[in-house]
Amino acid sequence: MITSSESTKTVALPNGRDVMRSPALIVATWFGSGLSPKAPGTAGSLAAVPIIWLLLNFGTLFTTLVAGVLLLALGTWAARQAGQHWGQVDHGAIVIDEVVGLLITLGLAFYLGNHGSLNWQLMVIGLVFFRVFDIGKLWPASYFDRNVKNALGVMLDDVAAGVWAGICTWLALKLWS
Repeated sequence: MITSSESTKTVALPNGRDVMRSPALIVATWFGSGLSPKAPGTAGSLAAVPIIWLLLNFGTLFTTLVAGVLLLALGTWAARQAGQHWGQVDHGAIVIDEVVGLLITLGLAFYLGNHGSLNWQLMVIGLVFFRVFDIGKLWPASYFDRNVKNALGVMLDDVAAGVWAGICTWLALKLWS
């Protein structure tokens, strides 16, 4: 346990053994990718790419929407459990929100654009835009980040970042082609 400099609350350091014993922590850390000592949000985003690629390549708009809603609900539950376990609502190891945000980013750009093919440009540009908007917290992400101090707020700031990033990715690809 360590003491957070932001408050006097005790914040637990996550470890792989605890994560692998708890379905909620497995989901919250996206199979342990959030345990990365450097840039856990980027690690979680990168770990989400294969499943998102499969979903967009072989799924439909309907299956993507259903997967997004299910991941949002599952992520909210898992983030709540992880936040309670580690003593911090938006602990850095919680990266399921990045998974949902990146799915929104890539799904928006893919379905708004010519979704005949999923190419590497869409994946790379979408990932970069998502990380920029996730870190930058453009409104309404900043609102959720500052004012909704619970698991749903953790998820919603990345939903907002995903929408901004998806629109920008779609526009960038439209201008590029």
